[in-house]
Amino acid sequence: MHSLRIGEKAPGFTLISNEKKEVRLSDFSGNNVVLLFFPFAFTGTCTKELCEIRDHMQFYTQSKAQILGISVDSPYALNKYREELNLPFLLLSDFNKHVSKAYDCLYEEFAFGLKGVSKRAAFVIDGEGMLRYQEILENAGSLPNFDAVNKLLNNLN
Repeated sequence: MHSLRIGEKAPGFTLISNEKKEVRLSDFSGNNVVLLFFPFAFTGTCTKELCEIRDHMQFYTQSKAQILGISVDSPYALNKYREELNLPFLLLSDFNKHVSKAYDCLYEEFAFGLKGVSKRAAFVIDGEGMLRYQEILENAGSLPNFDAVNKLLNNLN
């Protein structure tokens, strides 16, 4: 499998959002995009991660950064999760695991013998669609380095 490299074009995708609408990476052309892959809705570390972004949304808005959360959960579960956490950004269902594979962040086997679960990962894609940051975590209990993400976003503007 081809590993993604900083400075390369980010893999494009079309996924179904929690609002049950198609969302393409190309929809955000001209804006910075922060992709946050996470294993499962309604779990402790995932909730902490997404609430961290929610609680600092003003920074991301000022940085012209679109936040997109991606997991293998269904659009229905993601919609309920988004409502419960009052998240001001879209959650996208990678139910078929194509995007997690394209971004090299899919556990072959996760906890409880579950297969094909997104790893916790953060990617920053600039307005031209180029990959500028990637962090793929093997330990699902860890959080991405948001300081590094935020520093990069400051430098992109």
